[in-house]
Amino acid sequence: MIVMPAIDIFEGKVVRLFKGDYTQMTVYSDDPVAYAKQFKDLGATHLHIVDLEGAKTGETPNIDIIKQIAADDDIFTEVGGGIRTMDTIDKYIAAGVDRVILGTSAVTDEGFLKAALAKYGDKIAVSVDMYNGCVAIKGWTLKTDLDSYTFCERMRDLGVKTVICTDISRDGTMNGISIDLFKEIQMWFDYDLKVIAGGGLSSLEDIKMLKILNLPGAIIGKAYYEGKIDLKEAIEVAKN
Repeated sequence: MIVMPAIDIFEGKVVRLFKGDYTQMTVYSDDPVAYAKQFKDLGATHLHIVDLEGAKTGETPNIDIIKQIAADDDIFTEVGGGIRTMDTIDKYIAAGVDRVILGTSAVTDEGFLKAALAKYGDKIAVSVDMYNGCVAIKGWTLKTDLDSYTFCERMRDLGVKTVICTDISRDGTMNGISIDLFKEIQMWFDYDLKVIAGGGLSSLEDIKMLKILNLPGAIIGKAYYEGKIDLKEAIEVAKN
């Protein structure tokens, strides 16, 4: 299993939200590039980057920072946050990003998702942000009535290979990941959809349990920034 440190960017700074709430934002650094290097030095091979401004506006205000991070060929970068046009995808791919994550657009514009998959294949992933079993969109600010499992099933049928599933109710809380939720997701799809887990991961025990479920990846965010989990040790546990 791959442990993916998260770098959430807002106004050029490294931040974390509490349960996706923009009014509950903690700033950790004004240098996302330095954090990316730090993660690499600790053994990370993959980075999960979210442009929180882009998630709201649909623009790419932090693309120059992301381009600097993606310039390191030794680390895999995936980026999400307000990616709603082919032009935006093209910009990120041209900037060296390895995988682009569609969120709101995958829910609201299936035609666009199909076109993105046709052009970029496995370079496209879909973010499934879950709140009480339903999908949330627009930077987690709008909760829909769309069932999360039904949506994941539709994504798989359209040819999506990777989904990033985040339990919003736990994201940023450091209260532990919802193991039962991800166990159910894996059973539902019988491992024919790559599920990357996010939301609340806060201990080596969480890593061990997700590894038992044979998930391909897990995202670590606030628990690292708050010193609750040792990233280097987490990476070793996930590998071994």
